[in-house]
Amino acid sequence: MNVNGPRTAPAAPATPAAPGALTVAEAAARLDGFTVVDVRTPGEYASGHLPGAHNVPLDRLDEASAALTEAARRRPLLIVCASGVRSERGCGRLAGLGVPAATLEGGTGAWAAAGHALERPAGARTPWPMDRQVRLAAGALVVAGFLVGLAWPPAHWLSGLIGAGLVFSGATNTCGMAALLARLPHNRPGRDAVPFEQTLTRLTT
Repeated sequence: MNVNGPRTAPAAPATPAAPGALTVAEAAARLDGFTVVDVRTPGEYASGHLPGAHNVPLDRLDEASAALTEAARRRPLLIVCASGVRSERGCGRLAGLGVPAATLEGGTGAWAAAGHALERPAGARTPWPMDRQVRLAAGALVVAGFLVGLAWPPAHWLSGLIGAGLVFSGATNTCGMAALLARLPHNRPGRDAVPFEQTLTRLTT
């Protein structure tokens, strides 16, 4: 007879906790303790990323959820983008999947401004950060709608639609234009880029 009562199963290893956000100084001091995930486009990633960062574009986080869950069991995740906007969005998406992650405040821009090195392949292209690409595309469409509208007034609706889209983007913290621009050739992986499937394997090993 077991007088001590039923035995309880050993607890599963806890997933390391990640803070909500890290400053550049905090991240630099303990970078080796994180699995760094860069959620920018492959083109942006190739232009310069934090040492050891894995590229999982924001629009492919759901595909990588199993690998990221496994990686987070070993070390906390640090999510990085150009300025911190997409990485914060990525952290929110991962939180919905039960995967804790921290965001780097200011992104790679703040990291480089603080004097820290970025890794980049030799001869890699250097596309603009996505937020700058979005501003250029949105501004160009607004101007085009205004100018064409001088001769053909219905074209002014284009400017109005772009403005409404920007309001919706700000209110929902999403950006459909960024998703479209991410498909352009200069934002796609280069010939020497690590295949996405290989990145997932590296996250789990």
